[in-house]
Amino acid sequence: MKIDVCFSPVLYPVYHDPEAIVVVVDVFRATTTMAAAFQNGVSSIRPVASVEEAMEYKRKGWLVGAERNVKRCDFADFGNSPFDYTPEKVTGRDVIFTTTNGTKAITIAKSAYHVITGAFINLQAVADFCRKHGRDVVVLCSGWQDKVNIEDTLFGGALVDVLVSTGEYEPATDAAIIARDMWRNNRNNLLTYIDPTDHMARLKANHLADSVPYCLTLNSAAVVPELTIEEGILVLRTR
Repeated sequence: MKIDVCFSPVLYPVYHDPEAIVVVVDVFRATTTMAAAFQNGVSSIRPVASVEEAMEYKRKGWLVGAERNVKRCDFADFGNSPFDYTPEKVTGRDVIFTTTNGTKAITIAKSAYHVITGAFINLQAVADFCRKHGRDVVVLCSGWQDKVNIEDTLFGGALVDVLVSTGEYEPATDAAIIARDMWRNNRNNLLTYIDPTDHMARLKANHLADSVPYCLTLNSAAVVPELTIEEGILVLRTR
């Protein structure tokens, strides 16, 4: 089996394989937040691409998490911080979720064999899911407004490293090797390596960098959000 890394959603048509597992990643912070929410007991998350869709759900009485350009939307119950989705607020609840990059990437990949979301906090759970299903894997990095970013590429490299080390997978293209090398060269100093990046600057400017150490923590959540399509609606659940 093979694993590849797609550095940006605009490249996804080149990587699309309807028989593959697609792992959507948005380390800062959508897929980290999703994993945290499921770890804290949320029942389901409906990813929607637009703020307008999220607002319509809010008018109907749904709990809504909404973020644009790292900031929480003023109509929303939650932003895009993993710390927002505490057990007392989300246990047993269904949440609508829209973000600048991550939910868009999920929508783009929806026709793959399986679409799941990954982050450093559920890295091992994602790897176990891929091995269990025995399929080729494509990591879809959400990036930032279709541009490549370092943190999602690092996650792609980490997953390549984990899966290839089992002897069951091999890198599909140079992209997977680039991502793996980036991970191997920097895994022992992630905070230092991430610090000068574009997204860190955005988070710092908006006083939101407090979640970064959590977002870079390995394997604190044993959940795998998996996409289902229910009567045409995208829904993430865990099994």
